[in-house]
Amino acid sequence: MPFIVTPLYAGILALIYVYLAIRVVALRRKFWISIGDKGNEQLLRQQRVHGNFAEYVPLCLLLMLFTELQIVLVWATHALGAALVAGRILHALGVGREPESLTMRTYGMLLTFAVLIVGGLLNIVYYFLMMNFAG
Repeated sequence: MPFIVTPLYAGILALIYVYLAIRVVALRRKFWISIGDKGNEQLLRQQRVHGNFAEYVPLCLLLMLFTELQIVLVWATHALGAALVAGRILHALGVGREPESLTMRTYGMLLTFAVLIVGGLLNIVYYFLMMNFAG
């Protein structure tokens, strides 16, 4: 059985990740800062957007992949992926601007946490459901 849902969202998220990285690189070049942020608030903000993305997305993608491996309904995996993409975009837009949009940041994190919680619960529930079939 091919896994087609998670790779779609992994591809979309990879492109977003590269975009966020390019924003950091552009600011580093603009302000001639090769290491750290040297107190530059704009660079620090973009670094945290990029870093936060890198901290949350891998585990979310693993949870999504495991839902596919356990043959969870396809729409559920799509829902996790759509929520993750929306959450990460909202978070990046909220934190990445000055002044920060606390509303966008909050909704972005809520969607990301929902993916972690629902994905985690789906994997636990399906473990127990499939345990009877695995022997």
